[in-house]
Amino acid sequence: MRRPFTPVALGLLFVSTLLGSSAAARASPAAAAARDQLPLGPGYLQETRSSRWIAPGVVHTNIVRGRVDPRDAWTVDVAIAATRREARTIARRLRELRYGARIEQIGPRAQDDPQRGPLGFRVRAGRFTGQADADALRARLIADGFAAPRTVYEGEDGERTTGPWIVNVLEVAPGLAAPALATQVVPGRELLTALAARSASPATINGGYFVIGAANGTDGDLAGIYVQDGELVSEAVNGRTSLLLPSHAPARIAALRTLLRVRAGDGSERELDGLNRAPGLIRGCGGTGGDIPTEQPKHDFTCTDPGEMIRFDAVFGAATEPGPGFEAVLDEDGDVAAVREPRGGPIPPDGSVLAGTGDGADGLRAHALPTARITTRELVSGEFGPLGRGREAIVNGGPRLLRRRAVDIPAYAEGFHYPEDPGFLYRFGLRRNPRTLAGVRRDGRLLLVTIDGRAPGHSVGASFAESAAVLRALGARDGVNLDGGGSTAMTVESALVTRPSDGTGERPIGDAIVVRGG
Repeated sequence: MRRPFTPVALGLLFVSTLLGSSAAARASPAAAAARDQLPLGPGYLQETRSSRWIAPGVVHTNIVRGRVDPRDAWTVDVAIAATRREARTIARRLRELRYGARIEQIGPRAQDDPQRGPLGFRVRAGRFTGQADADALRARLIADGFAAPRTVYEGEDGERTTGPWIVNVLEVAPGLAAPALATQVVPGRELLTALAARSASPATINGGYFVIGAANGTDGDLAGIYVQDGELVSEAVNGRTSLLLPSHAPARIAALRTLLRVRAGDGSERELDGLNRAPGLIRGCGGTGGDIPTEQPKHDFTCTDPGEMIRFDAVFGAATEPGPGFEAVLDEDGDVAAVREPRGGPIPPDGSVLAGTGDGADGLRAHALPTARITTRELVSGEFGPLGRGREAIVNGGPRLLRRRAVDIPAYAEGFHYPEDPGFLYRFGLRRNPRTLAGVRRDGRLLLVTIDGRAPGHSVGASFAESAAVLRALGARDGVNLDGGGSTAMTVESALVTRPSDGTGERPIGDAIVVRGG
């Protein structure tokens, strides 16, 4: 069923305090203490900072905190169980096979999760000083029939540790940050270092979530909203928090929705399902029009819809992707210049292509007649009402981390908790991972932050809650999580200042945020 769009009525967010300012110091002793060190690990840990101006209006700060915790060991997560009874059954089987087993409660649940009680229970086996021994145990467990054991480092549990942490911060004056597409078109991905060199930017950071691999859609497509130079390039994962980067005003952080409609000259109208992506595959879900299995956000998951209508513009590249269905080629005025079946062919530089599958193809066959005019309507709506695009630019993200200085992490609503699998939120949000974050201060300056992770002895990463606390300690009033993990990267003067966490090195990404010198 295609449901009518209901805009979210929310309030305009204002942004936060100046890091290290006398005003922050006057606010309270707690605010002054937060300014002096990051809230990562015990308060007694050593922390060093080095800052430098890299361009007018842009400061880079490197923060090194903590040390290796000798109590942290390597172990194997055999399973994440939803109930203690299920965990006991798994532990009993381990013990019968002469493996040691321990059951540990995990949590907390997402703050907006309607359920209460523990998130779940992890069942662990073994405890070693080195990763190789844990990997060997994992291999034996797989051979004995356990489905998906994982080698893990306890310092990344999201619980007590002394670190260490490596944090890089860009403080950017309003209007100096903008999104940039990798490869300069939607398909394909690019290393951040290559994008930085091409753009000659004094600093860059990876941006929003994107598609990896054709099985999940168009490789490189932004898995959420993306607006560049006022052009809506990708639709929203509806209800998920994103980063807005106006060219002449302070950045904003807000949950966004898109409404897309297409209208034929005979007055018939239907939903436009998406922009510049493979029809039928909705990465991150959060769409409309009967997507399967859900229209709610669901991170790192690909929903499907056999009947869609997608618009392709020149930002997609020279041609649409081939496949079954029907296409209408529109000129710059929206008049039907040509039709083709199956899908796949050139995109006019000043026009667009409407591609349909299933009932979307049926609609185009019936209404995209030669010389007929077809118009599309786009609405971006958020916490401040409808968004006048103008000079706006938007990078997708999620979940929100801070709202008016308060920790606010709606992981359930934004699709970072699978009710059927407590392990997803545990691994993605409660455990420490590499993070890329954005925050906005009261003075309007933008904070772009990376936290290296998955590198024991170098940096253990951060949980969602730790990420929120870091942004607040740096002076942010509002904050959002951007794409992290192997995507986390920052360049200063075209050189990486972060350590890639993927074993293959720096990961090609779909988009970035580039910083211009003031």
